[in-house]
Amino acid sequence: MTNLTDLTKGQLHRIISIKEKIEKLEGKIDSIAGGGGGIPVPLAGAKLPKKKRRMSASARAKIAAAAKARWARVKAAKVEVAPKKRRKMSAAARAKISAAARARWAKVKAKGTTTL
Repeated sequence: MTNLTDLTKGQLHRIISIKEKIEKLEGKIDSIAGGGGGIPVPLAGAKLPKKKRRMSASARAKIAAAAKARWARVKAAKVEVAPKKRRKMSAAARAKISAAARARWAKVKAKGTTTL
C-alpha cells in the first residue's frame, strides 16, 4: 500500500469518497440482512439519537449539599445592619410646620384655586 503522505489532495478526496460509499453500502447490507448485532453505522447525513444523560441520586444529593453549604457561607458572611433610628420631631417644630402649611393653603384658597 502507498504512503498517505505521498498522495495528492485530489487523490485523498477520491479515497475518502470511495470509503464513504463503501460504508453506505455496508450499512444497506446490514439492514437487508437484519444485522442488528453491533453498533449501527450512521449513513451520510444521518445522525444517531443522543442518549439522555441521567444523574444518580447520590450525585444529586452531593450537589444539593454543596449548594446548601455555599448559601450557609453567604448568609453567615452577611452582617445584620441595625435600622437607622428615626429622628423625633419636637412638638414645637411640628406645630411650626403645620402652621406654615395652613398659611400656604389659606393663600391658595384665597386665590380661588385648588392646587399650589
